[in-house]
Amino acid sequence: MKKSLFASLTLALAVLSCAVLQAADRVDQLRAKLFARDIPDVLVVAHRGDWRHAPENSLQAVEHSIKAGVDVVEVDLQRTKDGVLILMHDATLDRTTTGKGKVEEKTLAEIKKFDLKNGCGIATSKTNHKYRVPTLEELLVAAKDRVLINLDKADRYFDEVVPLLKKTGTARQIIMKGGKPDAEVRELYGRYLDEIIYMPIVDLDPKKKDPGYNGHEIIQGFLAGTKPVAFELLYKSDANPLPLQLKGQLKGKALIWYNTLWEGMSGGHEDDCALEQGPDAAYGYLIDTLGARIIQTDRAELLLNYLKKRGLHD
Repeated sequence: MKKSLFASLTLALAVLSCAVLQAADRVDQLRAKLFARDIPDVLVVAHRGDWRHAPENSLQAVEHSIKAGVDVVEVDLQRTKDGVLILMHDATLDRTTTGKGKVEEKTLAEIKKFDLKNGCGIATSKTNHKYRVPTLEELLVAAKDRVLINLDKADRYFDEVVPLLKKTGTARQIIMKGGKPDAEVRELYGRYLDEIIYMPIVDLDPKKKDPGYNGHEIIQGFLAGTKPVAFELLYKSDANPLPLQLKGQLKGKALIWYNTLWEGMSGGHEDDCALEQGPDAAYGYLIDTLGARIIQTDRAELLLNYLKKRGLHD
């Protein structure tokens, strides 16, 4: 009996150890793809943790995305009155929880009393669930070694995020992004960039309020400086020639990330276009014509199925 129990425990530990190693290997493989800067397949990013299946920025949404097979989960950060970083897109609680008011004016204990709302704006407690706002640390523990994590709205709290990454051993999973120019990124975050990935967000359209703005020049500055593994590019219309030019200019130097969340982010080749005109008109155009190798979507499973049919995702 003792030998049988010992054998069962040994087998269970071996299976657990194998699962942990496989998870760690997956993160290493995903990082290797980013740093290769030129890959044949396409990485899928679930926006706000895939809010169609569970409340946005919830642990349940992230868990669903991981099980669906996405490569990156995108979440947003806000900070509570008592200095705790939580997953929350808005600066206020009203839209996504049963609470009201500004996040920065509530303590974590107060916020934890509120229920998250689902994508239809219904409190989860009314659907036999009580999903609560998670902290960043809770997310990092849950996602450790399982998926890459894109922290949006996080460069405001960079110095506060890093200790949590070290505490949980998750720094190598993190993609931070922001709109600052290369020189400022190096000055503010240079000491962190050996492990944490920083990705610039660059608007390719001219700005009426800033006549001197030039997205192409910003990209060139990064290529000469920090040399990021990827750029998140934004543009409103295919009349803009830059997206097509950058396909060739960035090949082998950095991966191209596009968002298909709504029309003004990727020239009209967004998720709704994929539903109405077919995935080729949206995802296919960004991949084949503009060289996208990372796509952030609100329709992760639709995109994954499309990529798998084309042999562009495992």
